Amino acid sequence: MTFSKEILGVPRPSSIRKVVLPRRERGFASPGDWRDEIIYFLLPDRFSDGREATRPLLDVGNRAAFRKNGFRFDGWADSGGGRYQGGSIAGISSKLDYLAGLGVTTLWVGPVFKQRAHNNDFHGYAIQDFLEVDPRLGTRADLVALVAAAHKRNMRVLLDVVFNHSGDNWLYADGKDMPPFLPFPGFHEKGKWRDGSGGLVSSIAADDDGVWPSELQNDSYYTRAGMGDLGAGSIDDPHAEFRRTDFYGNRDINYDGTAALDDVARCYKYWIALTDCDGLRIDTLKHVDQQNGRNFCGTIKEFAANLGKLNFFLVGEVAGADSDADRFLEVLGANLSATLDIGEIRPALSSVAKGLAAPNSYFDLAFKWEDDLGSHRDAGLHRVSILDDHDHVSGAKVRFSTDAQPADHQVVVGVALQLFGVGIPCIYYGTEQAFAGPEQSLRQQFLPDFGGTDKYLREAMFGPEHPRKSGRAGIGGDATHFDPALPGFGPFGTAGAHCFDPGSPAYRRIAGLIAVRQTLPVLRYGRQYQRPLSNFGAPFALPGAGELIAWSRILDDEEALCIANPNGGAARGGDVLVDASLNPTGTAAAAGGASFKVVANSAQTGAGAAYTGPHPVGQRLTVKARGGACFVEIRDLPPAEVLVLANR
Repeated sequence: MTFSKEILGVPRPSSIRKVVLPRRERGFASPGDWRDEIIYFLLPDRFSDGREATRPLLDVGNRAAFRKNGFRFDGWADSGGGRYQGGSIAGISSKLDYLAGLGVTTLWVGPVFKQRAHNNDFHGYAIQDFLEVDPRLGTRADLVALVAAAHKRNMRVLLDVVFNHSGDNWLYADGKDMPPFLPFPGFHEKGKWRDGSGGLVSSIAADDDGVWPSELQNDSYYTRAGMGDLGAGSIDDPHAEFRRTDFYGNRDINYDGTAALDDVARCYKYWIALTDCDGLRIDTLKHVDQQNGRNFCGTIKEFAANLGKLNFFLVGEVAGADSDADRFLEVLGANLSATLDIGEIRPALSSVAKGLAAPNSYFDLAFKWEDDLGSHRDAGLHRVSILDDHDHVSGAKVRFSTDAQPADHQVVVGVALQLFGVGIPCIYYGTEQAFAGPEQSLRQQFLPDFGGTDKYLREAMFGPEHPRKSGRAGIGGDATHFDPALPGFGPFGTAGAHCFDPGSPAYRRIAGLIAVRQTLPVLRYGRQYQRPLSNFGAPFALPGAGELIAWSRILDDEEALCIANPNGGAARGGDVLVDASLNPTGTAAAAGGASFKVVANSAQTGAGAAYTGPHPVGQRLTVKARGGACFVEIRDLPPAEVLVLANR
C-alpha cells in the first residue's frame, strides 16, 4: 500500500512524529529547468467552486447588468474582505482544461490547510491544523486528486506553505491578545488555548481546539514576543524585531533552541509524500532567520530527492527591497530555488507595461541580478516574475488597471514582459481576463479604501451569488451555509456571473504568446538586452514612456526580438536595433541579406482570420543598416499589442 492510500484511509494524524514518512517511492518527476514552466497562482476560495455552469458568463462590457436590484458596493466590499466565497479544491480540478488551454504548466495553489473554525481566514495563512485541509475547501483526498489530475495533463503543482507562524490559536497570559513587543531574549507568558468557537480552554480536547499536530502544542515553540514592528531590524539579525513579532495577530514560531524546525518540516514532508506535489512556495521566508531558512529548505530538498524529485522547487517570499531577495538567494544557496519578484521590480514592470514609465526603469532593475556564473541569463533560474498577486507588498494595492487606457487587453503587455523576459513567469488568476476592479468612477464614489487594502486583489472568479456565512456557520456545502444578506465578491464589482472565458481578448493573446515561448528555447534561456529605437532617422536611443518596448533574447547565434506597444490608445513604430554580428547586412550576409521572421503577433491572434494589419505571422523583415547600426523597421503596431521576431 502506498503512503497516500494508507494515510487517506485513516483520520488525519494527531502527531507528526508518529507518522512513518516514506522513502524511495518514485513520485512525479521534476522538470529539468523551471524556466520551461508557466506558473499560475490562484487562491482556492476565490478561483472556482465547480458550479460555473449554473451561472452566466460575465459580459464585462455590460457589467452593470450583473449588479442586481439592491446591489451595494459597501456590501460587496465587506463580502470580499471578510468572508469565504465558496471556492474549492474540486473546483480547481474542474478548471484544468481551461488552464491547459491558456498554456499553464504549473499551478501555485494558495494555502489549503485548516484555519480556525470561528474565523474567516479565507486566505489560508493562519493555520490551526498543519496536517488537515480546511473543510470549507474540501478534503485531503480532494487535494491528492487535484495533483494527480494535474500530473495526467503534465502540469505540476506548488503548495503554498507557512513556515514563520501559526494562526491565532492562543492568548497571552491574563487574556492579552497583542501585548507590547519584548526584544530578544524576552518573552511574555503564554495563556489559554482558543477552542473551536474562539473561546478559551486550559487544555486541548478536540480537533478544533488549539493547534495540531500535538508537537506544536509546546509553549516554547512560540517566540511569545508580542506585537512589534514588522519592518524593524536588520535582515542579517536572526533576532530582529520583524522576525520575532506576532504576524498580524498570528503566533510567531520560535526556532531558536527548540525542535520546532524538525516538526514543522516534517509536516510539509507529510504533504509532499501524500500529494506528490512538485514544489512549495514558502510564505514570509524573510521573517525566519537565514540559518533556519537554509536548514528548512535543505531538509525539504533532501526528502524530495529521496522520492525522485531531484529539482523540487522551493520559491520564497522575501518582501522589501530586491536586495533582500538577493541576500536570501546568496545565503541559502542551492537550498532555495528562487524568490518572488515582489520588490521594486514589480511596480516598475506594471508602470512600464502601462506606458507610464520609460522601459529602462524596469530593465535596469533586471540587469542588477547577479549569480555565481556572472550572467543575467542564469539569474533567471532564481527569479519568479510577478505582475499581480494577492498582497502587493510593494506599491499600491491595485491590480493592473486600465482605466486610463482604452485597450481592454492592456495587461497583455505586462504579461509579455514576463513571458519573454529573464526569469520564470507567474500569472495571477484573473490576469488572463484583465481583472481590474470596478470602474474608477464607482471606486471613487463607493470604495474610499480602494488601493489601500489587498481585499480588492482577491475577487472570486467564479462569481458567487453570495458569500459563506461568518465563522462556523459557513462550514458546509448547501444553501443554508451562505449569506443572502451580502452579494458575492465577483469580478469587476459584480455578483452571480463567472469569468472563465477562453474567448476573451486577453486570454486569447496570452495563450498565443505562451505557445510561442514554449517552442523557442531562446525565449526561455537566452541573454537579455534592451534595444534602442530610432524614429524619423534620429540617432538610436532608449525610448521614453509610452513608446515601443523592445528587447532581445540571444542564445548562441539565435536572436529573438520582442516588441510591445504600451500605449493603450495609439499605434507606435520605430527602427529597432538588432545584433549586427548575428544579423549582417549586404554582401556579407546570405543571399537577400539577414532577416527576422514574425513568429507571434498578438493583434493577429486576437482578430483571427480577419486580421489585415501590419506584420502578420510569417512575414520576413529585412535587416537594414544605417551609420553602422543594424535594425528592423516596425511600423504601426496597434495599441497594447506584442510582436515576436526570430532570426533563425
